[in-house]
Amino acid sequence: MFTCLVCRSLCIDATQLEAIELAHRHGFDSVEARADELARLTEGELERLLDDLRAKGLRFGLAGLPIDLRRDAQLFADGMRQLPEFAQVLQHCGVTRLGSSIVPFHDELSYAENFQQHVERFGEVARVLGDHGIRFGLEYCATPTLRRGKPHEFIHSLPQLRELIAAISTRNLGLVLDSWHWWMSGSPATELASLQRDEIVSVDLNDAPLGSPKVELLDRQRELPGATGVIDLTQFFGALTRLGYDGPVRAEPFEFSGWRSGRKSVCQQAGKSLRLVLGTGQGASH
Repeated sequence: MFTCLVCRSLCIDATQLEAIELAHRHGFDSVEARADELARLTEGELERLLDDLRAKGLRFGLAGLPIDLRRDAQLFADGMRQLPEFAQVLQHCGVTRLGSSIVPFHDELSYAENFQQHVERFGEVARVLGDHGIRFGLEYCATPTLRRGKPHEFIHSLPQLRELIAAISTRNLGLVLDSWHWWMSGSPATELASLQRDEIVSVDLNDAPLGSPKVELLDRQRELPGATGVIDLTQFFGALTRLGYDGPVRAEPFEFSGWRSGRKSVCQQAGKSLRLVLGTGQGASH
């Protein structure tokens, strides 16, 4: 397993070049690739960026989905026209993993209608990414407050997500596992043990605030991995270790207790927390 800096998961606004520098300074093994930004670079600019990435001992760990799958058909079609170019750039940059989350509700579509739309749209995306050697990971979101008051609930558990992946049935489709949503869903350790290593595309680690019931917590109201011990990361991480997972691990605490302390401090804290959970000590901060 290796650490990956994803600035948006830490509420940090940073360009691709800034993210690379932050990852280098604070001891991360890899950094998120921003497909839309990379695609705007000239060939020369892109090669200089990749040279800089390698010189800093970094690689791209994963990418986020650069198109909108969730809104109207025209917006999705516009995005699909751009996706092959984005995928080609990511492939050139050595990116082999990309992740996206599933919104656990819909204002208009029933569960069955939304499920079918996901099969069609996510299937299209998966096939384009697969043509460029990129695995596509999907993440379920189990936070109860996300679904509260919504007319149509949607996928918010691991079994439901595995059902969707089976229905889409492309070989490069898998899971993004998040300790927060695993804890929120009440998923037993046996569910994790039932997975195969090749199903897991990426992993997010978080902890939860002390003294707050799950049903009251907001989705972005998290803590750094291992900060409170509310989430049993020993059990979660132990399952991944036994499966032999060897991909990127990112901290995704969003608005944790120290998120306003500045990008240097936030990256330093996030990198340290990941290295401690992964058992590699505090690492180096240059």
